[in-house]
Parts: sequence; C-alpha cells; structure tokens
Amino acid sequence: MTNKHSATASHIKPFIKWVGGKRGLLDELLKRLPQHFNHYFEPFVGGGALFFELRKRGVLTGKNTYLFDKNAELINAYQTVQQNPDALITQLQHFQEQHSAEFYSDIRALDRQSTFASLTTEMRAARFIYLNKTCFNGLYRVNKQGFYNVPMGNYAKPAICDAELLLSAHQALIGVTVLHADYSHVAQLAKKNDFIYFDPPYYPLSTTSNFTAYNQHLFLDEQQKQLFNLFKQLDNSDCLLMHSNSDTPFMRELYKIYYTDTVQMHRFINSKKEGRGKINEVIIRNYQ
Repeated sequence: MTNKHSATASHIKPFIKWVGGKRGLLDELLKRLPQHFNHYFEPFVGGGALFFELRKRGVLTGKNTYLFDKNAELINAYQTVQQNPDALITQLQHFQEQHSAEFYSDIRALDRQSTFASLTTEMRAARFIYLNKTCFNGLYRVNKQGFYNVPMGNYAKPAICDAELLLSAHQALIGVTVLHADYSHVAQLAKKNDFIYFDPPYYPLSTTSNFTAYNQHLFLDEQQKQLFNLFKQLDNSDCLLMHSNSDTPFMRELYKIYYTDTVQMHRFINSKKEGRGKINEVIIRNYQ
C-alpha cells in the first residue's frame, strides 16, 4: 500500500504505553532468548515490547509471528495500525486538535453508548490510542460493566498522534498474524521448536496489590495455575518457553521444576513516588 503519511526513520518500538510493559526488562529477556527457534508467539501481547525489539533486530525475519490478546480494543488497534495506518493517523490528528478535558470525557464515554459497536475500526483504534496517551499513567482499566473508567492524566502536551511511530509499527506488523484470542489458543498453533513468550498479568506481590486490576478479568491463583498447565503441555510438545512474572513464593513454587532467574525491574505504575523503584521479578524458561 502507499501511505500518504511517511516515516523519516525506521525506529521500531511500541506505539502504546502499557502497564507491565517490558521495555525496561528487554536486556534481561534478550540475553535469555533461545539460540535457534522456528516461529514466534506472544499470547499476551500488551505493548509488544519484546516483539518490536526482535523485529527491529531482524531476529524474526523469515519466521511466522503470532500476536494475540484477550483485549478486543487493544487487538483492534494493532490490526488497524497493521492494515490502515493512514486513516488512523488522520483520525488521531483530529483528536489531537480537539483534545481537552471535555473532549476526553466525551471520547471515554463512547463505550457506554449503544452505537459503540457500529463505530469504524479506525475510530475505535483512534479512541483506544487517544485514551492511552492522555489518561492517567497510560492505564487500561474498565469497570465491571466493561466500561473504560480511567481519569485524564496531567500532561501539558501529550503525544497523541506520532505518525512516524505508527508507520514504523505498521512496517513491523507486515506479515504478522494478529488475533483477538485467549492465550490458550497458542496450543492450537505452536509446534516443536517454536518460541513462546508469556507475559501475563503479574501475580500480586501482596493481598493489597492492585496491579492485576487493569481490567475486569483478574489473573490470580487459579488463572496462574491454568497457565502453568498450558506451559507444561507446550513443554511436553518441545516448544521453547519463556515466562516473566512477579518474584513471589507462589510463582517460584509453581514453576519449581523449570529454570528460574531473578532480575530487577523498575516499577513506574504507582500514584506515589515512594511506591516506585526497583523490584524483583522472575524469568522462567524450559531451556538453558
């Protein structure tokens, strides 16, 4: 396709902010990649930090790549960046011109209207990216009814429409399979020597932690155990597996038969400065 907008540089990186995003953990993940693998899967794609880095480095050249997530609005944004970036950029430019507290409230409230399902894919993607760039801390959170409910952040000049970033992401997504699907769908697609990176919502560090509460689908003990069972199933199929999560006794006990490394990660998602800083995480693998 021919883009009426153009990128001046091919600087590939995530086009959205994401709670639990892995840009700060990339060095640790990259040094633990398998030396050789066939195809690549990210079943909890989120911001896609590892995918975009691997794409930028050429690691995924010639490999089938699959990205999927249970979040329908997130996946719609990926698919729109992949398939129709020009229309998306045009819509975001309009949003950037209109941005205000009142406009934010109006756009946020669109999912409460009966017409939301009939919005174009480009409009829904622009709404998702606009809210991501202007809300508090880039948080994605919905209430029990599934309505987005994050307040507007305090940004002087939010980068609502970064055309170069979106076009670089578009180039990275060419030929990639992007699916709205639960993580368990990977079992239907992955084969021997395929590499799968699991980055689920992290297990809470404490009973008061709200880290998992960025949507209505919590990922606690039972959900983590279901993921572990899938991990074992894929391990038995000779897939190559890597999984990042919080460093907790629960996670260490669950994956005790696998290689587990402790690494440090900066915590940025906290309303108070004293709640931010380095924390321990684990990177789990079924290969050395």
